[in-house]
Order: sequence, then structure tokens, then C-alpha cells
Amino acid sequence: MCCEHGPHHAGRHGGHHGRCCHHDDHDWCPCFWTTKEKIDWLEEYLSDLHSEMETVEKRISEIKAEQ
Repeated sequence: MCCEHGPHHAGRHGGHHGRCCHHDDHDWCPCFWTTKEKIDWLEEYLSDLHSEMETVEKRISEIKAEQ
């Protein structure tokens, strides 16, 4: 995984060094997330969870209405 993909592609654990940076002197090196990057990733993940939850709740309502 490379830096241009950002922290939201690192997986659900919010990893701290799963991505890489490209430098002129070598191909890549491990990078560590800043606290802001971790928070940003978690907030984006939480937003995705809320959206998914709303979708499931809507589907449940639709199924109940069909009964």
C-alpha cells in the first residue's frame, strides 16, 4: 500500500505502519500514521458504519411493512 491511497485503505485495525512512502534514494520505507491520520480514518470508518446501519434499518422497515 502506498501513501497516495491514504489511511482509509489500511484495513479495519487502523494500522500504524502498513503503508509506504516512495523516496528518491530507495523504493519505499514504512511510514507511521500521525494521530490526526488515525482520527481521520476512524471518523471516516464511523461515518461508513452509520450509513450502513441506516441502510439495514431501512431494509428491516421495508420487510416489516410487507407483512
